[in-house]
Amino acid sequence: MPLAAPPPPVTVVIDRHDDAIHTHTALAAHHAPSGRITLHPGPGTTSETGIAHDLLAALGKPPLLPGRFPGGRQPAWEAATAWITALPVTRLTVLRAHRLTARRTMRLLELRALTGTHLTLVCHRPHLPAALHQALRTVDYSVTADFEAARRHCYGTSITEPPPAESAGPASRWLTLPALDRLVSYDSPRPCTAPCTPPPIIWRHRPPPVPITAHTAQKVAHRLHAATAHPRLAAAVAAALFTSASLQQLATARPRDYDDAAATLALHDRARYTDGCAAHPVPPWASVFLRAAACFSRLVSNEDQELLAAPGDRAHLLRGAETARLRPPQPPTARRKGPVGRVEWDWRERQEAERYEAIPAGRARPSRR
Repeated sequence: MPLAAPPPPVTVVIDRHDDAIHTHTALAAHHAPSGRITLHPGPGTTSETGIAHDLLAALGKPPLLPGRFPGGRQPAWEAATAWITALPVTRLTVLRAHRLTARRTMRLLELRALTGTHLTLVCHRPHLPAALHQALRTVDYSVTADFEAARRHCYGTSITEPPPAESAGPASRWLTLPALDRLVSYDSPRPCTAPCTPPPIIWRHRPPPVPITAHTAQKVAHRLHAATAHPRLAAAVAAALFTSASLQQLATARPRDYDDAAATLALHDRARYTDGCAAHPVPPWASVFLRAAACFSRLVSNEDQELLAAPGDRAHLLRGAETARLRPPQPPTARRKGPVGRVEWDWRERQEAERYEAIPAGRARPSRR
């Protein structure tokens, strides 16, 4: 994923006397919607994965990724890179940089190279430690001990105080969204093996999902961002809301099926269980999730792997949606199959099966055998 232009030089801020004003200024500059992230590494973590988890937490996400991964290694760096690319984050300030090992610093430099983020390292010591100096030999960098210069690097072109951030944490009230009715549908579409350029979706066999309002879209986006750090799971829930597709059909999408410029997502259905292979328009609120998933997929796998959640991720996908307090319409209390409070994802499927079983035998179509 090479960048069109090289990233700006790394800035090293020397805080000779470990003045609290440097730390307070960097933390005050943190405002993800404005593209500014301040990372304050945990004092007890020394591993490369640990700082990746700190990055995810700084982005407002749970630091752990659900699921099982090859070799047992969580792709935390890939997830952080994907979110920083998609949001996008333009400035990353790292406090306590004098404590970084050479390997952890190299990880941050790789992140900068992949994302083009302006990286500022705040060293709370009179001189650069040997590990930091060794890592910086591989890149262009500048050193400053001037506080006002350091402040400008933290804020960028704008040094105004950010507006109060809206709470991104999942609310206690559920959002009931009819577009999620088919998420656990029993249809079984498969991805196309040959090159396929689907036409725009024409809703022949089922009604299109009702677009959610701007206010609801904002709440959904905030909840998904806070519910999971896994780009594929977040993008799958977002895609279900504007496609009304099942998990099986969402799993047919590959990274090449998302066109960021055209804002379309192609889903495949060779057997025409639903409306065949078709390209769905991606609403603006969902584009950040699709961009993150596309970046993540290219970092951890290749073009032939799923863009969104796979069928084997069903339990993690539903748990993520429930963490965000998103659910499909629920059955009346008298018709529930599970305990009160548990989300019943297959309510629509059960309704359709019951209606089919209620059709009199005489009205059933005769067999042609």
